[in-house]
Amino acid sequence: MPEAPTRFTDAEAMAREIVARLGKDLRIGLPLGLGKPVTLLNALTRLAVENPELRLTIFTALTLERPAPSGDMQKRFLDPALDRLFGAYPQIDYAAMLRAGTLPANIEVREFFFLAGRWLGVAPAQQDYISVNYSHARDVLLAHEPNLILQLVAEDEDRLSMSCNPDITADLMAMRRDGRLTALFAGELNPELPFMEGEAAFPGHEADMLLDPPEPFELFSAVKRPVDDAAHAIGLHVSRLVPDGGTLQIGIGAIGDAVAQALLLRDRGEVAEIHAASPFPGGGFAEDAPFETGLYGVTEMLVDGLLQLFESGVIRRDAEGAAIHAGFFVESRDFYARLRKMPPEKRAKIAMAPVSYTNTLLGGEADRRAARQGARFINSAMKVTLLGAVNSDTRAEGQVVSGVGGQHDFVTQAHALEDGRSIITLPATRRGSGGLESNIVWDNLPETVPRHLRDVVVTEYGIADLRGRSDAEVVAALLNVADSRFQGKLLEKAKAAWKIPSGHEIPEAHRTNLPGTLGRWLRPFRSTWLPDFPFGTDFDATERRLLPALELLARSQGSRRQLLTLAARGLRQRSAYGDELDRMGLAHPTSLRDHLTAAALAGALAQTTHSGDAN
Repeated sequence: MPEAPTRFTDAEAMAREIVARLGKDLRIGLPLGLGKPVTLLNALTRLAVENPELRLTIFTALTLERPAPSGDMQKRFLDPALDRLFGAYPQIDYAAMLRAGTLPANIEVREFFFLAGRWLGVAPAQQDYISVNYSHARDVLLAHEPNLILQLVAEDEDRLSMSCNPDITADLMAMRRDGRLTALFAGELNPELPFMEGEAAFPGHEADMLLDPPEPFELFSAVKRPVDDAAHAIGLHVSRLVPDGGTLQIGIGAIGDAVAQALLLRDRGEVAEIHAASPFPGGGFAEDAPFETGLYGVTEMLVDGLLQLFESGVIRRDAEGAAIHAGFFVESRDFYARLRKMPPEKRAKIAMAPVSYTNTLLGGEADRRAARQGARFINSAMKVTLLGAVNSDTRAEGQVVSGVGGQHDFVTQAHALEDGRSIITLPATRRGSGGLESNIVWDNLPETVPRHLRDVVVTEYGIADLRGRSDAEVVAALLNVADSRFQGKLLEKAKAAWKIPSGHEIPEAHRTNLPGTLGRWLRPFRSTWLPDFPFGTDFDATERRLLPALELLARSQGSRRQLLTLAARGLRQRSAYGDELDRMGLAHPTSLRDHLTAAALAGALAQTTHSGDAN
């Protein structure tokens, strides 16, 4: 009979036993995101801090951290609600030391994907970042010859589940079974993790050691951001591209939520009315009928939008025994609870799998090709050049914002599938430190996806179909979905580079790509079919009113005139926003600074509540 794993309730004792078994050079494969066994990980980290001769080399990604509010308004908004919004997730000690510059030399952390924007300006993290496709991360780890696999796990009688993270670990466990890897497996049990099937589940005896802590930590909870006009418009355009009976991959965030909501509206027969009212051409794509066959999901990340589509029955097409194959998840507490409460036979239709399965066609190509018909792989970008190159992970000066992740994997997979399409989504503009700027640009940037893999780009102003097009056609198509405030200068640059005929003009139908045009289209539907939070939120009603006002205040910080204008308006209307000011601790200001801050906030609330903020 196979030997049961050694069980511990004391993380410090388990950490010492790991060192006793493996020696003082621990090369650790640590899961991305939620799958980190934080109690055990921190115990090992403390042991290494206390013993400089003990070396930890950690290969991981997406280290989760609760936000550390900076600035007066952020602190006022977030500090009272951190546990409610993000969960009482514990601090990961190596991350805190890395950020503070106190990580000892005997602990090394190599990440291939960052929590977006959190490691900008942190030199050790930027320098030790590894740029690699998600599908290749396993092989990079193996090149470091790992001797320890750490994993947060769920338990069901004599079975364990990697639950949220079989993405790389499932392959490592398979290699252990056939003798290609001899690493020790140490897991930490957490009862909040749903027991997921597929390749995530494995016999309990395959674990070497298990920590069953007396007080399991609360899982990280990802907070949903409001879905604005731009995101909803992108979702509506994308819904035209998804064929019935097809295959779907979407990511986390407002645009992913918007895509899922648009597909739900389509299935209910409601999206056609919104499409008919659109002032933006549909680009020749016209899928808007309800789903008769349904969709199949294959995705590296299982997000709430996909789960909503599965629960509603839009995702129901069976492929290789499941309606969804996914590599990992990190979501909200509500998401975890819905999975835990789901009937086991239904939950088993969500088969967790390694990214070697979800992100590639290798190793069973014929079956995967047959399953992944009509594939639409939808990912987001920061910038797209007029020649079709995509920038999604790195700033112009070279600092990494997030990482390549699986974006390149799904782009190349879409090109490899007979009827697959890669869809890159992004809002047409963003507000930078210098004011409003276009996300469709001429200048070369670090490329996540090179222009020879260009396919479909969607902004709030429409769909640009780029695959197989000439450079001039690509430039023209992207100009048509750019914000009209930037079209003229972009066109001039393209003409100067001889990339579009000198006589080319922006077509009349694309000259009103403006927030006002967008708002007039969507306004009739925003209170019913296109809400700010289509799948719920942990923000209460007062906080939901505060969010756009705080965003407006943040954008106004560089302009004394704008702040004074808001404050003047707020002085006249402060009494109307007692709940919001009380929530921010500004209902009874005492200092001159707090009086001005309260007035500016009231002014921002008046502007965003009554007239909206289209810009």
